[in-house]
Amino acid sequence: TVVEGNTVKPSSTKMQFKTERKVGKTGVMLVGLGGNNGCTCVAGAIANKLGLTWETKEGTQKANYWGSLLMASTVKLGNDRHGNSVYTPMSNMLPLLNPNDIVWGGWDINGTNLGDAMKRSKVLDYDLQQKLYPHMKDITPLPSIYFPDFIAANQGERADNILTGTKQEQMDQIRKDIKDFKMKNGLDQVILLWTANTERFSAVEEGVNDTAENILSSIEMGEAEVSASTVFAVASILEGCTFINGSPQNTFVPGVIELARQKKVFIAGDDFKSGQTKMKSVMVDFLVSAGIKPVSIVSYNHLGNNDGKNLSAPSQFRSKEISKSNVVDDMVASNRILFEEDEHPDHVVVIKYVPYVADSKRAMDEYTSEIFMGGKNTIVMHNTCEDSLLATPLIYDLVILGELCARVQVKKEGESEWESFHPVLSLLSYMLKAPLVPNGAPVVNALFTQRCAIVNFMRACLGLAPDNHMTLEHRFESTLASMSGEGEHANKKMRLS
Repeated sequence: TVVEGNTVKPSSTKMQFKTERKVGKTGVMLVGLGGNNGCTCVAGAIANKLGLTWETKEGTQKANYWGSLLMASTVKLGNDRHGNSVYTPMSNMLPLLNPNDIVWGGWDINGTNLGDAMKRSKVLDYDLQQKLYPHMKDITPLPSIYFPDFIAANQGERADNILTGTKQEQMDQIRKDIKDFKMKNGLDQVILLWTANTERFSAVEEGVNDTAENILSSIEMGEAEVSASTVFAVASILEGCTFINGSPQNTFVPGVIELARQKKVFIAGDDFKSGQTKMKSVMVDFLVSAGIKPVSIVSYNHLGNNDGKNLSAPSQFRSKEISKSNVVDDMVASNRILFEEDEHPDHVVVIKYVPYVADSKRAMDEYTSEIFMGGKNTIVMHNTCEDSLLATPLIYDLVILGELCARVQVKKEGESEWESFHPVLSLLSYMLKAPLVPNGAPVVNALFTQRCAIVNFMRACLGLAPDNHMTLEHRFESTLASMSGEGEHANKKMRLS
């Protein structure tokens, strides 16, 4: 739909979708392999592949992929002849990469094997750890890049598995690691994902990281403002591998984005959207859509894992504060009845490090809103977030959807060339706090809008129309009569007969 002044014009573009059905053998290299997210990610995939069960005080538990949009949610296909909704697992829609089949590897500044890293993280139940340990004890992270200026000083005590040499030499080693991993495991493709420490923001400087040519030159010259995550991203792009940033720092400086476009390699980010921010993107969307004006949003967190320890440093916290704060912007801008052009709610984010709570993050939020005739409404929420158990399914989803996007091409009516997605993969926004989008594209943070984009993309690949919720078939006497006249009644609860 095109809006010009007070005129609204329907617009349509016919497109063909082409999907490669064969899923190639895929490897995923995690930066931060030995961290809580990294070892939980590998442990979860192994547990599911082996069909493990384990005992807890609640009884027997079985491995699953709950929390994964693509592995554990369903999609409405349509209605049956009686008007009942028909759902199918999202994983049935198209041929998708299965986490069970992924070959895992990666880097970490700490050399602890994944069996002991899993024990250190205290994320999984003890009985499950005992069953997984034999499968994980021989997996060790490759030496990683360590630039102390970009992460908290308290991380120095963990850094015993680091690369040496110039920034160029370290990037060359990362590229070699990717090549070796791909060849050793007979892989068709490799995807890199950053789940390591949050870095401070890099200064974007002319001549340093503003163009593809300059970022490559800056790495060669060892410029101070080139972060470890940026070096990994550049190495990944040069190797033709999708790179996904799961932390909030500005890994994708302008020069990296330009390089990705030149090489036609996918990048996606930033920052996993798992707990408090995911709830916020739902709550603010609800309030603004309901005509209620949120005027104050105060978010408090405390956590005790290594992520919390790193975020206790001001520069690293600032990176996280930015990604958490911007999540409401598009929803506020959508309603000019409630908000003036430059008006925003007061929005404060606090994060504290409390070692005792470990990976069990506490998030407390207060939403104060203005309602009818000058009234006030306050909603207070307490959310206990098992941090890595919420983030790990997002890693699977990011990898699965990123891999799928590489197999889809479109062709517009009247054109002869097939076109792939823009290298900035904004379709992955559902899983990310601060979505990176192509220049000129809007940033969308509303959670259900992001989910609809994924669902309707997959429907388009099947030749199905976008889903909508008009359900006109249930709103007219004629259509309801035709459904109920076929001898069987719709399987619905009815308040009126």
